[in-house]
Amino acid sequence: MLASEIVGTGKDGRVTKEDADKAVPSMGTNSNGGTRGTTRSKLSMLRRKVAERLVSAKNETAMLTTFNEVDMGSIFALRKQYKEAFTEKHGVGLGFMSFFTKAVIRALELYPAVNSMIDEKEMVTYDFCDISIAVSGPKGLMVPVIRNAENLSFRGVESEVKRLAIRARDGEITVDEMTGGTFTITNGGVFGSMLSTPIINPPQSAILGMHNIVERPVVKNGEIVVAPIMYVALSYDHRIIDGKESVGFLVAVKEALEDPTTFLMDGDQKKALEL
Repeated sequence: MLASEIVGTGKDGRVTKEDADKAVPSMGTNSNGGTRGTTRSKLSMLRRKVAERLVSAKNETAMLTTFNEVDMGSIFALRKQYKEAFTEKHGVGLGFMSFFTKAVIRALELYPAVNSMIDEKEMVTYDFCDISIAVSGPKGLMVPVIRNAENLSFRGVESEVKRLAIRARDGEITVDEMTGGTFTITNGGVFGSMLSTPIINPPQSAILGMHNIVERPVVKNGEIVVAPIMYVALSYDHRIIDGKESVGFLVAVKEALEDPTTFLMDGDQKKALEL
């Protein structure tokens, strides 16, 4: 709709603010034929709530994002070696999420500021790790929480991820199951994302973004080789997390994922996987 086409409802036909707000913007004229219809649908309560939280996070935090890359070769090898035995014994797959969750927990213990929140004039740091996992449900993005993830084994994490994902898919997830996380992991890679800047899930202070895994040329021991590389991103609230903590945290995640046997399994793969 052009400005001249707006019908005013005010005194003497004047255009009011409400008239302007209700006016549909012009999409230009079309001389090429074809339809140019539009469809309006009401946003769900969940979508509106998510929108409010995202805008709040952008407006009320000093959000920055730092990036790194991870060679997933070691995890690929571990999964190839133990995937069948793990599934057969535990009834759940050995995915990437357990490695990332345990790598995040280790990094949170090394950099507790990342496991903190702002409460007015105070900084609240948690001695437990409630990890929020962003999953896609029938009503949109949902973020169920793995409680006390620091106490879970690889099997425990994978089982809990599967349980929560099924509940989200079936529309059975509760508000309580999506409340109270201290840190969030989101995986845009399942949709093909190469790189992104995830938005903090308030009132949390940081979120880790996983992305797709692509074979890329890298230099190892002075030679160019092909390796499965994932780009990772950490968005964080600069009000309480400094560059030193944010970069150190992401480096800690990277080193744990590139050498999980040493940093996540205490040198014993079978024991860590309960095989």
